[in-house]
Amino acid sequence: MILFELVIALLVLGAILTLWANRIGVPYPALLALAGAGLALIPGAPQVTLDPQLALALFVAPVLLDAAYDASPRDLRQNLRPLISLALVMVVLTIVAVAFVARKIVPDLGWAAAIALGAIVAPPDASAATAVLRRLRPPHRLLVILEGESLFNDASALLIYRIAVGAAMTGAAVGWKIIPLLLLTCGGGVVVGVLAARFWMRVTRGVDDIQVSVILQFCGTFGVWILADHIGVSAIITVVSFAMSIAQCAPGRVDARHRIASYAVWEVAVFVLNVLAFVLIGLQLRQILTRMHSADWKTYAICAASVCVTVIVVRFVWVMVYGYANLWLESRRSNQDKPKKARTRGGGLVVSWAGMRGIVTLAAALALPDGAPENAFPYRDLIILCAFCVVLTTLVLQGLTLRPLLAMLGLKDDGSVAREVRLARIETARAALRVLAQESDGHPSIDVLRSEYEARIRSGEQTATAGTDATRMTELQRRAVRAQRQALMSLRARKVIGDDAFHAAEEEVDLLELTADSRIRPGPDSTTQSS
Repeated sequence: MILFELVIALLVLGAILTLWANRIGVPYPALLALAGAGLALIPGAPQVTLDPQLALALFVAPVLLDAAYDASPRDLRQNLRPLISLALVMVVLTIVAVAFVARKIVPDLGWAAAIALGAIVAPPDASAATAVLRRLRPPHRLLVILEGESLFNDASALLIYRIAVGAAMTGAAVGWKIIPLLLLTCGGGVVVGVLAARFWMRVTRGVDDIQVSVILQFCGTFGVWILADHIGVSAIITVVSFAMSIAQCAPGRVDARHRIASYAVWEVAVFVLNVLAFVLIGLQLRQILTRMHSADWKTYAICAASVCVTVIVVRFVWVMVYGYANLWLESRRSNQDKPKKARTRGGGLVVSWAGMRGIVTLAAALALPDGAPENAFPYRDLIILCAFCVVLTTLVLQGLTLRPLLAMLGLKDDGSVAREVRLARIETARAALRVLAQESDGHPSIDVLRSEYEARIRSGEQTATAGTDATRMTELQRRAVRAQRQALMSLRARKVIGDDAFHAAEEEVDLLELTADSRIRPGPDSTTQSS
């Protein structure tokens, strides 16, 4: 009961911290990390042991699906080179550097355990960075790179992590023969993910109940992970492939009611998982602190601090080296102007400073085998301490300074998403008008709909310089929706209508409010974050 009360209290605290984080413009995981650190210092905190296999499935599978569903295959292909640089090359460099540093400080730490530590702290969590960046509207390409990196570096880092953990627990050496096995598990994961997506869409086609539909989404996510685990393919790659396949066909088969409810539930689920991850890691740290001897404090502190510095320095050096090397190669093919160099340098600084670690690092640390000393992962306490220190340091240090850095560099939104949103609105409205043009009964509702879609086209054809008119229309629509909502609440308060009619009409007003927001304010902030 104590643990349940603690989790409820921390969920409330997490909600309050998130509200505060939104007001001061910092990622909410940074404040959750501080709360987790505070939890580790509370005497008498309950001891919690989590099944290692459950940790990865519970925390990583939903987060991966949420990120992969939102990913744009077109944008990822256009930025393939920097994504490979960050998601593969930089992950390997970070793992190697951290392993060398950790072994230098703790010589008894085996190579397999050191590599596992490097794989745990290697993948950044883009959700923390983009939570800050989306409010400031930087160039869209920066967001694509950071979000794509977090999607694929999780896969590469966790694949290496699983191999290293297996080698550390069994003592088996890992050689070049592992490469064909990696290719097979990754390729098999892609195939299984695509097939599972087609099967899931076929099975759930007739499901109309929203509650059942959302439950099936979560069951499908965990089911795909478990299936991949049992047949020996990469569960990470399988979930990513599953989510991206679903994202391409689901919008045409799911109505607005299901979609809005689904998005809301997934956002809440990811938030709750973040809170629980920091709660569990805080409780684990409490146990570590009680087990540590006085002679271990200095070694553990030096190792944790060195790992934190290593992950930050490696990312900064590699991103800047890659950026200048890429700029030099492009300048050899065509003359590049100085503003382009300045933009490249500024973008590189933002990307290098946006390497905040989060829930995937915590989940991988919690997933290390625990138990009796002969069955526990070697130096498990040290690795968990280092992982949490990396998460805490990067979220607090980089999370609190990313906003001032972006403001100082003066990087602005390039307007690419806004232009595409306006184009989409115009074309969808024209398609609706073509359907209305086929109707010849002259019903008044046709004229109402036609005027609505014509207004949508005029709004979409506004140029970027028509900001004053757009702002005015936004305010008018907000006032109109507010008046509708107040009138509706008055009708219920005066008992003119009952609650059934109230909720039905309230849903219509909600849809009008959503339509007003998306019509007038195109751009990243107006797009609903999907699951």
